[in-house]
Amino acid sequence: MNTNVEGYKVRKWFEFFEESASNEMGVEADGEPIAKFVVGVVIQNPYANKFSQDLSLLTEHSSRLGDAFGKRLIRAANGHPVQSYGKSCVVGVDGEYEHGNACLTTAFANPVRKAIGGGQAWIPSTGKVGGPGTAVDIPLAHKDALYVRSHYDTVTVSAHDAPRADEILVLFAGASRGRLHARLGGLSQSDVRGGDGLR
Repeated sequence: MNTNVEGYKVRKWFEFFEESASNEMGVEADGEPIAKFVVGVVIQNPYANKFSQDLSLLTEHSSRLGDAFGKRLIRAANGHPVQSYGKSCVVGVDGEYEHGNACLTTAFANPVRKAIGGGQAWIPSTGKVGGPGTAVDIPLAHKDALYVRSHYDTVTVSAHDAPRADEILVLFAGASRGRLHARLGGLSQSDVRGGDGLR
């Protein structure tokens, strides 16, 4: 798989995968285990150490970055469905948080939605400024109906050598199902139709 993305200077990609067969109390899964997976890319920040009102160097080619993320997210899922998703960034200390947000626009997200077979809901997002090894919590929510409470979740990741001061770590995460033993009511996966939201 090609590591380069037109419009960005890529230093590295990484993928994370975990599969939990029981919850924190050791109770076996109520159905299939939950798989969580993340794709990340480390890119050079063209706005490091300078303020610019125009952030088009990061936004202009967002759809191409999204295409690359979509392909890699399917691979990182290891054959699991993608029921929930979220995105995040960590901006190196010579940049500003807005630089990371510029990489997470709708133009970036829509190709990922297409790759996973749709996604009608808003994608939760978070981020921060930090150095190599900074841990970030990526929020997750149902891809077709934001109000499916069982799918509110988090996956936490870090890259041991990124971001450097003049880099941005861009992240997209998914999960195969809602939380194990979610029991706080609200809408459920069975209330959702793929592609057009609630029943």
